[in-house]
Amino acid sequence: MNQEPSGAGLSSHGARVAFVFPGQGSQFVGMGQRLHIESAAARRVFEEADDQLGFSLSHLCFRGPAEELDDTINTQPAILTVSLAALEALRERWRALGETISPVCVAGHSLGEYTAMVSAGVLDFGDALRLVRERGRLMKEAGEERPGGMAAVIGMESEDLVVVCEDASAQGGIVVVANDNCPGQTVISGELAALERAMSMAAKAGARKVIRLGVSIASHSPLMERAGAQLNELAAKVHFHAPEIPVVANISGRFVTSVDEIRRNVGQHVVRPVMWTGSVREMLDNGATSFLEIGPGGVLSGLIRRIKREARTFTMADLGLPVEAK
Repeated sequence: MNQEPSGAGLSSHGARVAFVFPGQGSQFVGMGQRLHIESAAARRVFEEADDQLGFSLSHLCFRGPAEELDDTINTQPAILTVSLAALEALRERWRALGETISPVCVAGHSLGEYTAMVSAGVLDFGDALRLVRERGRLMKEAGEERPGGMAAVIGMESEDLVVVCEDASAQGGIVVVANDNCPGQTVISGELAALERAMSMAAKAGARKVIRLGVSIASHSPLMERAGAQLNELAAKVHFHAPEIPVVANISGRFVTSVDEIRRNVGQHVVRPVMWTGSVREMLDNGATSFLEIGPGGVLSGLIRRIKREARTFTMADLGLPVEAK
């Protein structure tokens, strides 16, 4: 939806806005380049990322190659960095306009939850960068040790798909619901044979469309248990802060407030499903009336409108700060 570039649509009429941050799959070559050109605040985020990681992540975001950017070990810190650069560019713009737009809560889809935690003061940017870089590496290794895949199922309720996955797993292998994205759009994840079986069973059970995703990693499934355990060990060495802004957790679809709970979620996050429908409803139930998607793309805005038709959604482009290159 097109809005006034200043963000007036967010600050007027007593809007209560939630900030939401995208996850893996939103990346594209050229993302963040325009922000880098136009915003000093965004440039500082890219410079810090390059310095922390010891290579030019910014060049990878702006120039590719695509196959290197799509490698999960690079994708995860790249999306985190571009999303936070976008947030800082927005804050810089609002300060210049004398506007104050503070979210009532924040949430992120899968990887985006790390961006949400940084925005809420839970994690320092440097710690988050190192965590997601390792998260990508560990998930990649898990995928090599226990190959799997994921598939999107359209036109079938998640509760019915849970039963399909249980029936498919009963015949051998592991397949589970991985992302409850919105009513009628769910992602399943698991071992290849079980995944293929569940895809066939879902189609026969009335799913409108079943699409195998172009990934070789079974994210948000028990195949990630080893990666989750290793992430727990890493999280134990990282300093987490109490949230300055309420954060909704993927694995519960509920607000998390304690540092201990947030720390425990790090390892479980790659194993358990993303409850995005529940997360959005939690934000709506607690007073959010508008959602600002901060980062590359606009996938979450579409999902949110399918969860609540009346919800007002904004993307970076709507506010006059598109993430793509000129």
